[in-house]
Amino acid sequence: MKRALPVLVLSIAGLVPVWRYAPSPEAVTAAPPASSEASVAPAAPADGSTVVAGPTVGTEKGPVQVEVTFEERRISAVRMLRQPDHPQTTAAVPKLIEETLDAQSADVDTVSGATVTSDGYRESLQAAIDARAAAPGTGA
Repeated sequence: MKRALPVLVLSIAGLVPVWRYAPSPEAVTAAPPASSEASVAPAAPADGSTVVAGPTVGTEKGPVQVEVTFEERRISAVRMLRQPDHPQTTAAVPKLIEETLDAQSADVDTVSGATVTSDGYRESLQAAIDARAAAPGTGA
């Protein structure tokens, strides 16, 4: 009986944050529809690289879109064009980009605390890689 009171108090204390949870305003509004195609930009004549923007992927945290720069067949740079305005996303983006450059593919790990953004990032990145491979004259 002596343990029942602390267990009850701790259980209630653990449930209070769940009861008080309110989704962010972005999650309440409808996410923008995901663009279905990636766009291949013309190659920059000076360095011969190709820049491909992936589609915008609507997530419950906000839209995610990447831009990938290819030098020949290698991914040389990745830039976030759109990302959710959230501290965990801001911290996750450099990790996602670093893993992409190391893996040279969209096969990157989910960043803890930014699962939704990581999923949207991989989807946009894979679409950009696929668009680059399907583009005429890329030799992929």
